[in-house]
Parts: sequence; structure tokens; C-alpha cells
Amino acid sequence: MSLSGTFLKKSPWVYHAHAGGCNGCDLEIVACFSPRYDLERLGIKLVASPRFADILLVTGPVPLHTKPFLERIYAQTPAPKRVVAMGACGCSGGVFVDDENYSIAGPVEKILPVDVRIPGCPPKPEAIVDGLLKAMRMF
Repeated sequence: MSLSGTFLKKSPWVYHAHAGGCNGCDLEIVACFSPRYDLERLGIKLVASPRFADILLVTGPVPLHTKPFLERIYAQTPAPKRVVAMGACGCSGGVFVDDENYSIAGPVEKILPVDVRIPGCPPKPEAIVDGLLKAMRMF
């Protein structure tokens, strides 16, 4: 099946959950929706509530105080859902995770089941587009 058939079949809506970090990934997400990359032409749209999302895009390491909120966001996202961990912090915890850091619960995969990982610090918009398309093909 062609990619265009996939787009017509399912246009996923994405909810971005910022769990912590430096906001570098957030700037790259904004770039993905700029005219140069224009993710909306592929049917991918950011939504303001996890209740309407198909894909949960999580950035940053997960601090202990943010963990219950992230779990609640995941519970509010309707099935079938996909979780995308973005950035070095989201995928592995980045510079924030070590044995002596008592305030970080860990990377996203320690809290939620991750379907797609987009590594990089911050990842390039092309990598973000590719990662979201991989998540989109899982439906």
C-alpha cells in the first residue's frame, strides 16, 4: 500500500507531553509544524488534550513529581494509542539519569510502554517526522 493511502486511512492526532528537560525538543516540534516541514499536510495534528490523541509524544526525562501526571495522561489517551519517546532525555534519560540523581524516575520507557524512539539532543525535524510516520504506520 502506498504512503498516500495510509494518510487517507488514518490521520493521527498527537499530544505532546513535556516531562522535563531543557525544552530543546519542544523547539524542534514547533519546527516540524512550520511551513518547511508542514506535518499537517500529512494529516498529523497537535491536539490540546490527550483524550483526542492517537499518539503520545513524550519529551524529557521523567522527574518523580511528574510521574503520576504522565501516567494519568497515558490513561486518558484512548486505545489504540502509540507512545513516542523523543530526545536523548526521553529515550535514555540523558544527562539527568545516574545513580546519584534522586529526583529523576528515569527515561520514558521506565514509566510507559514506548513504541517508537526518536534519539538526538535535540533530534532534527527530519528524525521527528520519520518517527511520527513510523508510529502512524503501526495503526
